[in-house]
Amino acid sequence: MKIPVDDITESAREIRFSERIDGLNDLYKNNQFRDFSFPPLLEVDLVYYRSGQEIFFKGSFGGTLDGTCSRCLRSYSFPLSKEFDFVLSPDPSQSGHKIEELTREDLGLSYYSTEEIDLAPLIKEQVMLALPTRPLCHENCRGLCGSCGADLNQETCACSSSATDPRMAIFRTLKVGR
Repeated sequence: MKIPVDDITESAREIRFSERIDGLNDLYKNNQFRDFSFPPLLEVDLVYYRSGQEIFFKGSFGGTLDGTCSRCLRSYSFPLSKEFDFVLSPDPSQSGHKIEELTREDLGLSYYSTEEIDLAPLIKEQVMLALPTRPLCHENCRGLCGSCGADLNQETCACSSSATDPRMAIFRTLKVGR
């Protein structure tokens, strides 16, 4: 979705649209571990307005994504929704001002420099920020056995329970409560 900068006024406008995010699949395809798979479209609700030269966006998105559990390696689907807001300022290098070193306050700013604002990369960024850091099929997933590879959610491990770390043997000789 693209919005012409001249069409953005001081009165808030609300729009609902579907944004293509399937390009994120290409980003994850190049990775050795494919944690997430993205649908072709994501529903986005957005309110935008201008205050001076700055443009404000507030919205939310929602959809269903597919993930690969980081503990048991099974595929699962999960809903992803997030509210977001961001501000775009005019690019200072386009306004003829001398380019200066960025300050700490400038690091969180985003800029626009064209006659229209392409929302696609901004929405994709918000999707990436909303992803869980570790995909889990459910919170209590027990994962795979580190020795035999059995899925501990579905079966009992066939490994010997006495297979412990020999570096911890000294702790088994300690008497607690004396």
